[in-house]
Order: sequence, then C-alpha cells, then structure tokens
Amino acid sequence: MTTSAGPRQLDAIVIGASAGGVDALLQLLPALPPGLAAVVFVVIHVPRNMPSLLADIFAPVCALPVVEAVDKMAVEPPMVIVAPSDYHLLVDRGPRVALSVDDPVHWSRPSIDVLFESAADVYRERLLGIILTGWNRDGAAGLAAVHRAGGASVVQRPDSAEAAVMPESALEAVDAERVLTIDGIAALLRSLGAGARLPALADRPTSTAT
Repeated sequence: MTTSAGPRQLDAIVIGASAGGVDALLQLLPALPPGLAAVVFVVIHVPRNMPSLLADIFAPVCALPVVEAVDKMAVEPPMVIVAPSDYHLLVDRGPRVALSVDDPVHWSRPSIDVLFESAADVYRERLLGIILTGWNRDGAAGLAAVHRAGGASVVQRPDSAEAAVMPESALEAVDAERVLTIDGIAALLRSLGAGARLPALADRPTSTAT
C-alpha cells in the first residue's frame, strides 16, 4: 500500500511503552545516531511509589545524553529525556519540559497520551511518535494527536510485542505510517542520521518482518 508521506525533518521523537518497554528501549536507544539533531522523549509506565532508574539503565547503551526530566528544564538536542515516576511529562513552549501531578490517565502517571498530545502541539509535523509494547490503551489518543498535527507515526507490530494491547489500540486509533518489529524500528532510527531526517515512505511494511 502506497502513501504520499515524503522525507521530513524531525525536531523531536516521542516514545511510549509499558510492559516489556525497558527491554524494547534497550534495543532501540543504541540505534539513535550520535549527535542526533532531535530531542527524544520517553514515557514508560513505572510504579508510582518508587524512584525511576530508567536514565541510569539507558545511559550506558545510548550515544546521546540520557537525563530524567526536571520541571522547566530547557529542551535542546541531542538528548534523551525520560519521565520520572509519578509525574506526567509534557513539552511546553520554548521548548521546555513541564511536569504535572494531574490525575493518572489510563491508571498511569506518567501518561503516554499526555506526553504525545503536548509534543504534538509544540512540534506539529516535525514530530515522530512511536508506540511500543504494553497492556493498556495509553498512547492511542496521543498517537492520534500526533497524526492530526501532521507528525509521523510508528507502531510496534503487535505480534512481535511482549504485550499486544497497546500497539493494537494505537492501530485502532491511527492508520500508522509504519508498523514494524523492534528490529525494524531500530533500523528506521539508524536511518535518520545525525540530521534527524525521516526517509520517504514508499510502501507500508505491515506484512513483513521489518
């Protein structure tokens, strides 16, 4: 199936995951090119009553600096920003990080929807949204917001996910441009190059291994 999606410059990438997400990100983050000219924001559902150790887990495998979000911190590439436990992570004008203790969304704080919707407002068509493995519907509405803003959408192939509910829900909400295995998403991230330019899409590889 063909699409008119051409090459585009990216200013930001948002990634959301739940169950199985740490293992998935340990495969994806090493694929980010050094000096990437885009900021990467990550939300993984973690227990709200425990400190998040995600920055410490991901930093050794990533060529980019990995930091836990701090309220009002400036956003400047290259960097990977991970949500702390028990706070929603948002992107505000500037761009800057905003943290919120608003009610959980889909029983989750941080929420993928909250991150994706705020990032779509700021970055519009220069945003790439990626939904990975997970057991609930968080992220479906957020990816739809990315799509409406003109951003690009990638969803992990449900049959390759540790938990299929999240990618399946995202695909119900959005006709994603790319539906890929983790290996396929990693290859896509490598293809961005340091310039963070998303390649043109000729064929939607929903029925292939990558």
